[in-house]
Amino acid sequence: MEAAAWMLEKQELIYWMALVHSAKWRTENINKLLIKILHETKITLEEFFNLETEKWKTNFELSEKEIEGLILAKNELPNFAFLLEELLEQGYEVVTLLSNDYPKTLKENLKTKPSPPLLYVKGNKKILQENSVAIVGSRNASKISLDFTGKIAKLASQNFEVVVSGFAKGVDKQALDSALFYTGKSIIVLPQGIMTFVSGFKTYYKQILQGDVLVFSTFFPKAPWNAQLAMARNPIIYGLARKIFVAEANEKGGTWFGAIDGLKKGREIFVRNPEPDEKNANNLLIEKGAVPVDFLGNPLEKERKNFELQTSLF
Repeated sequence: MEAAAWMLEKQELIYWMALVHSAKWRTENINKLLIKILHETKITLEEFFNLETEKWKTNFELSEKEIEGLILAKNELPNFAFLLEELLEQGYEVVTLLSNDYPKTLKENLKTKPSPPLLYVKGNKKILQENSVAIVGSRNASKISLDFTGKIAKLASQNFEVVVSGFAKGVDKQALDSALFYTGKSIIVLPQGIMTFVSGFKTYYKQILQGDVLVFSTFFPKAPWNAQLAMARNPIIYGLARKIFVAEANEKGGTWFGAIDGLKKGREIFVRNPEPDEKNANNLLIEKGAVPVDFLGNPLEKERKNFELQTSLF
């Protein structure tokens, strides 16, 4: 990229970051405005921010509250200029919703309106365009669930599919470690800002350098881990994956709500067929429309039909 073009792109990123992180708008409203500015009006974000507030109101039909958010974002531009420089100096990259590097799978699964407008990444961006598998489950998963996770991650790696991991203990961590053990690739989806993942970058430095791991976050770069971000990250894990396998689910928590949300959106969710004495919610997910699979991830349509028949009798 030529120096002048790169400087222009960097300048635009400052405005993207200010709008996304300071305006206090809903994601859907941010994306709607971005499309109107860049695709319909065909001006830059810098040009948009330099318009009079009256033109924001009349040309873009913005409310007083929305305009207050934009003014707040505009005042924060110098801080985001410094933050962007810090990000780039440390080897991070920023991918916008309208970039060719933005993962097509994520946009297809979430649709454009709720898709995160900015992605912060470090590693091999090409991974974002490859076929992908998410293996999800409980933090306190049983041994059989962890063994299942390892087997599916091994098969995915052998099939050149990227394993998407939320980096939580239990199933998520098992999926990541198994994928790398079998020389596969993985995306680590963080429940925090990418600049706070210091120990993780040290642990996976070699794999990141080799192009086998991409670290990925949709949150403010310096945001610490918290439970709210962990829940907000779950739809991203599901959205990045073309196939979703549930190793073990409980009747509450991120795995359950993520699977239910996926089923509501018409996605095919594959669930490990549990043993008769297991105490988990796998059968409940099957009852709600998930596809039971054997230990190799093969669909068990016969078991599904038998289960539906049994439940219909009560």
